[in-house]
Amino acid sequence: MNTTPTTPSAELHGSTADRRARPTPPEKPPVRAWLQPSLIALVVVAAFIGCYVGIARAAKPHRLPIAVVDSRLSAQIQQALGDSVAVHTEPDAAAADHALRHRDVVAVLTPLGADALHLEVAGANGLSTTTAAQNLVSAYAHGADKTVTMHDGVPLTRYDSRGLAGFYVAFGVTLSGFVLAQNILGLARTLHLRHRFTVMAAFAATAGVVGAVLAGPVLGAVPAPFAPLAVTLALLAGAAAFTTKLLGTFFGSVGIPISILLLLTVGNSTSGASIGADLLPGAARVLSDLLPPGAAVRAITDLSYFHGAHATVPLLTLAAWAVGPALLTWARSARQR
Repeated sequence: MNTTPTTPSAELHGSTADRRARPTPPEKPPVRAWLQPSLIALVVVAAFIGCYVGIARAAKPHRLPIAVVDSRLSAQIQQALGDSVAVHTEPDAAAADHALRHRDVVAVLTPLGADALHLEVAGANGLSTTTAAQNLVSAYAHGADKTVTMHDGVPLTRYDSRGLAGFYVAFGVTLSGFVLAQNILGLARTLHLRHRFTVMAAFAATAGVVGAVLAGPVLGAVPAPFAPLAVTLALLAGAAAFTTKLLGTFFGSVGIPISILLLLTVGNSTSGASIGADLLPGAARVLSDLLPPGAAVRAITDLSYFHGAHATVPLLTLAAWAVGPALLTWARSARQR
């Protein structure tokens, strides 16, 4: 007697009703069905390579701010180096040191007698910026037959020898906000808008705390005070999440690659971490000031090494990118209702 249990055909292949509910793809799909995602993917990869490789290839100093403690030397430096530097003439060494430690300049040049110069840099501005300042001053000194001694007055922490920790923290937080928003977009029929906003806001706050704990006390790579750092990262996470939500709401599936291009590709490549903001091409410098990743990197660096001297504007930029898209998304939903 055969006692082997049998499985109904409907359980193996789905019921007739299920098959009817499931639309059958056409034998010949429309061109747009495969052409659009292929073109979007090609645009993303071209933009990624173009931004990161192109910016690094074209990096050169433009009006790099350098303080000089001598009016005559200031004129000589400006004439010799041209638009590569923006010379700030300081009355004495104390004023120049104050400018360096509050990130008004990236280096201080002081004459030592007739044939020697002393260059003090702020390594916390990043390796590319520091190297550019050293190369410019060395070129001037070689032409003027002078010797140069160098010193790092604001060094990076020992756990971030290349000054990239802020970039990686900002990139990770931006990516997490993007991923959350991408998932939230699929829950429009499951959660009310206020509930989706609550999830995104709670996530942003949590991501800020977790990121600040890991980058600061645990890994010691970002020496910023904990509370301001957590607020900065929370605003960045919120900016990434709500901006992606806005783009997905207004543009549908195309909004996701737009967010990738805006935040993860253009935003991070112009953030001024791997390539200093003063070495970026003109358009990239403007985007660095306006987009969330660049604002976050500047705020993290200011809070970590320069007493938060110029952190206010980047924090306001992040807040605008978090609150603005949230209000626009809410307004669209209210209008539809």
